[in-house]
Amino acid sequence: MPLAVYILGLSIFAQGTSELMLAGLLPELARDLGVSVPDAGLLISAFAIGMMVGAPVLAVVTLRWPRRTVLLAFLAIFALTHVAGALTSSYAVLFATRVVGAFVYAGFWAVAALAAISLVPANARARAMSVLAGGLTVATIVGLSAGTVIGQHLGWRAAFWAVAGLSVLAGIGVLATIPGGRPAAEAVPRVSDELRSMRLPRLWLAYATTALTTGALLSSFSYLSPFLTDVTGLDAAWVPAVLALYGVGSLIGITVGGRIADARPLPLLFAGVTGVVLTSAALALSASVALLVIPLIFLLGLFGFGTNPVLSARPFTLAKNAPTLAAALNVSAFNVGITAGPWLGGVAIDAGLGYPSVAWIGAAIGVAALATVVLAAALHRGDSPAPESAEIAEIRSAV
Repeated sequence: MPLAVYILGLSIFAQGTSELMLAGLLPELARDLGVSVPDAGLLISAFAIGMMVGAPVLAVVTLRWPRRTVLLAFLAIFALTHVAGALTSSYAVLFATRVVGAFVYAGFWAVAALAAISLVPANARARAMSVLAGGLTVATIVGLSAGTVIGQHLGWRAAFWAVAGLSVLAGIGVLATIPGGRPAAEAVPRVSDELRSMRLPRLWLAYATTALTTGALLSSFSYLSPFLTDVTGLDAAWVPAVLALYGVGSLIGITVGGRIADARPLPLLFAGVTGVVLTSAALALSASVALLVIPLIFLLGLFGFGTNPVLSARPFTLAKNAPTLAAALNVSAFNVGITAGPWLGGVAIDAGLGYPSVAWIGAAIGVAALATVVLAAALHRGDSPAPESAEIAEIRSAV
């Protein structure tokens, strides 16, 4: 795997840390800015809004720009938003910097995905995407806790300065490893060609799979902390360790998935989503038994992130003439799931159904995702009929 792909993964780690760290800094932020904790929590929603909108917009705007130039510009803007956030005492300004930062982060994701697959052969695309997504997984394990510790001991502004510094280091790496310009054999993309390829029904089915699979995972994950303390009965001091176990499962899942996904994408996707469904249902049924819940949380991360390389790489296979916009809309699909899954879980909790209900919701969303995978297998007319037929046969035998 080229060094440049790992540099892109490091860049995702730097920016992903910012996406996650606010969850551990809300009390300090609220107190310092003079707002309520729920208002501070809206800063997380602001990031989600920027992510959903930013990827397709920036992908189109920068379509004909050299990738290294685009990546460096996005990283520079991202770093500057965190400098501004660290210096401001205004909630409104901080909210705006979160939207802008997420906007360019989404654009970075889309262009970085395209850059990564252009640096590797076609049979290593999913593995390259697993390295990129692995940056976010490491941010979940290390970045979230490190950002929280820095914020608690040095103030939340120090965490923002740390992210800005990491972004600058990532920019240096991008400058040193990502080729300038475009490969000689690569045609200059046109917006009309990209938009024309967006008409493919199978591509939108893939986006539905991405959104639903992500929503199924996030419905349960978003409420694991109160789930563990209020229902399972764990002491709060054990929650970080259990969440770290989830992170370890995620890292193993995305690593193994990245090695399998290029050869067997559909069977891997079927197995991973099935695992999420069964694990979510088991969590709901055994919610009060810690000895069962803890390994199930590990499996939730393992199965949930094991699907990520397929979800990330599949749009490039389905929309070969629109790689930039295909990747951008896939980023938006991920964020639809990130937003919708926790929202549906919150609706259930507010209705008095209890925390186990979020796991049932995750299982239900997972069943819907599974249906899209089976439909994709039935409709697929891939570029290599023989291997794809074998994949479809594997899925049918599993069903």
